[in-house]
Amino acid sequence: MAAGARACPPQVLVCLGVLLARWVAAGFEALVIGEVHENITLRCGNVSGPRGPVTWYRNDSEPVFLLSSNSSIPPAEPRFSLANASSLHIKVLRPQDEGNYTCREVLNETRWFRVWLQMARGPYEVEVNISSTGALPNGTLYAAKGSQVDFSCNSSSRPPPMVEWQFQAPDSSTETFGNNLTASCFSLLLMSQNLQGNYTCLATNMRSRRQRKVTTELLVYFPPPSAPQCWAEMSQGSLMLQLTCRWDGGYPDPDFLWTEEPGGVVVGMSKLGVKMLNQSQLSDGKKFKCVGSHIVGPELGASCVVQIRSPSLLSEPMKTCFVGGNVTLTCQVSGAYPLAKILWLRNLTQPEVVIRPNGHYLITQDGQSSTLTIRNCSQVVDEGYYVCRAENPVGVREVDIWLSVKEPLNIGGIVGTIVSLLLLGLAIISGLMLYYSPVFCWKVGNTFRGQDMGDVMVLVDSEEEEEVEEENAAEEEEEEEEEANEGEESPEEIPKHGHIHRVTALVNGNVDWMANGLQALQDNSSEEQSDIIQEEDRPV
Repeated sequence: MAAGARACPPQVLVCLGVLLARWVAAGFEALVIGEVHENITLRCGNVSGPRGPVTWYRNDSEPVFLLSSNSSIPPAEPRFSLANASSLHIKVLRPQDEGNYTCREVLNETRWFRVWLQMARGPYEVEVNISSTGALPNGTLYAAKGSQVDFSCNSSSRPPPMVEWQFQAPDSSTETFGNNLTASCFSLLLMSQNLQGNYTCLATNMRSRRQRKVTTELLVYFPPPSAPQCWAEMSQGSLMLQLTCRWDGGYPDPDFLWTEEPGGVVVGMSKLGVKMLNQSQLSDGKKFKCVGSHIVGPELGASCVVQIRSPSLLSEPMKTCFVGGNVTLTCQVSGAYPLAKILWLRNLTQPEVVIRPNGHYLITQDGQSSTLTIRNCSQVVDEGYYVCRAENPVGVREVDIWLSVKEPLNIGGIVGTIVSLLLLGLAIISGLMLYYSPVFCWKVGNTFRGQDMGDVMVLVDSEEEEEVEEENAAEEEEEEEEEANEGEESPEEIPKHGHIHRVTALVNGNVDWMANGLQALQDNSSEEQSDIIQEEDRPV
């Protein structure tokens, strides 16, 4: 037994080496991969059933004893132990443990089993470098749209690893950019939105098939393409001013800063671009500036300005409505920013009552113009002052409109009366003209007549008129004699004589006849005038 416990003499080891070489050539071999610092168990053949005594050797330039199933023979190192009565269990593998191992089993016959142990290590660390624009506080990288981004990845292992890049866009499958040993580098020249996603560097130990990967999220940012827009409006349910700034089209959303101009006093900052101001912070004509800034520029950002204004009102001061009719009151607002809220009130009580639309009142609004229509006007109910009020957070303006309600007028009677008066006046004037100046009337009438008209007025003497004239002549002679006698008594008085000629008829004639008649009239007048002159020159 003692002899069995001794180490094998060199001659025996040499014989074992020869036998091992022969069995290796026969192909009795198993490949096992072990990880450095890990444990591994090498099986003595792939057989089942009862096993005989086994001995394990390390095959280098010459066989090296490691372990035996004979408990009286200690193992070469404490790391070696027997498992399952025949397997070699090695703890904390070292790189030097790589090599060929041989198991000898004696059961009825001696059998040899060879195991090839290959050591693998890593990959332990994967180094990734992405030349991006910057990094967010959570470590996420981002690059500007249109920029160039360089990617590199390397790792160390035994044997050297296979390195490859993989890309996965949101909601899509994984794409492979290619693989290479030890390191992998590539560049994306023009970053676009569809290149945003997760980039993974995968290092694989081709011996142990162990893998290690590093995934980096890369975002593609771009500023909005247009200028920001800002406006002011009245908040719902209150008279507070709401400033709103929008700068759409970029990724991610920009940051907004509101300042009071001039002076640059900061009013507030917001990611949404909305700021609420109360009336104490407002005044007519004040300006507010919104500055939008984006993570990838421009460096100074972009801005827009809002100027607030109080409303101005324009309306007719007085309106009239007839009883039972309709009337419309109009109120026009101008210059208000933000847009004003328009109300109609009845100035009858304190406080004033707001008019609500109903069957009697109809209120319509088109932009900043509002109309109040009063139906079926009543003098008792509707006459009085109406107030149009325009209000926004900057100011309030009011205008009063007086509505007068009257009884309707009889237009037909008024027109008839006026026409009657005109006709009466015309008749009176015509009568006076005919009475005082018949010749003038004749001239006027002739003026309106055409020259081709044959109706003219001539002076003729009818037989009746001749008789009348003879009687008048006799009377005149008697009067002359009496006047002569009176003249002798009163020489200071000088009688005057005249003849009266009348228009006796209107006949059809021509211009020559009329001229002869007028000439005869003028001759008689001349003779009478000469007689009067002679009498005046006659001595008394």
